[in-house]
Amino acid sequence: MAQYSRIEVAGVMKNNGMVPLFYHQDIELGKQVLKACYDGGSRLMEFTARGDFAYEVFLELNKYALSALPGMIMGVGSITDAGAASLFMQMGANFIVTPSLREDIAIVCNRRKVLWSPGCGSLTEINKAEELGCEIVKLFPGSIYGPGFVKAIKGPQPWTSIMPTGGVSTEESNLKNWFDAGVTCVGMGSKLISKEILAKKDFQGLEEKVRATLTTIANLRG
Repeated sequence: MAQYSRIEVAGVMKNNGMVPLFYHQDIELGKQVLKACYDGGSRLMEFTARGDFAYEVFLELNKYALSALPGMIMGVGSITDAGAASLFMQMGANFIVTPSLREDIAIVCNRRKVLWSPGCGSLTEINKAEELGCEIVKLFPGSIYGPGFVKAIKGPQPWTSIMPTGGVSTEESNLKNWFDAGVTCVGMGSKLISKEILAKKDFQGLEEKVRATLTTIANLRG
């Protein structure tokens, strides 16, 4: 069962400004990544459930977060149907992220007051997601649409909260473009938690990178 309501999660997403994305089949490595992000200041982690038996890995990581990392909010991404969303919510997922807009996922998440963020790529999809109760829309893939798309959407719809994923990096210039356009937060995967960091198990470096990125975002917001 989720420990945080969708409103609480949306608030942390807005305050942090960044949601790290991560998947690896090694549970112990995952715990180290999770702790590094936590120690760097992040209070969110999207576990991208893309591998076989990913639910087993998430279960252990969420148990670890609950026992050792107070305030860390674990969610799950790459969810493609309501059955998978329900499975991970039973394991305590506090938010569900999807690559596309799925009404069946909206229904099961809304029933439990769990935040869900669907991947959208048009104003029509964004409007439909908001009609279904979406608090923060995922712009995916962000690299295709860019900050200009966000700015265009925010013009007629200033109430729309957008989280681009894909095409977001830790560079200040990149982040400035997104936040100047009006994003609520950004999702960041391999640009933050790189293959090199994982290969070298450079968890101290990851912690510093997370801290620096969050500081940059805070400074850009003024």
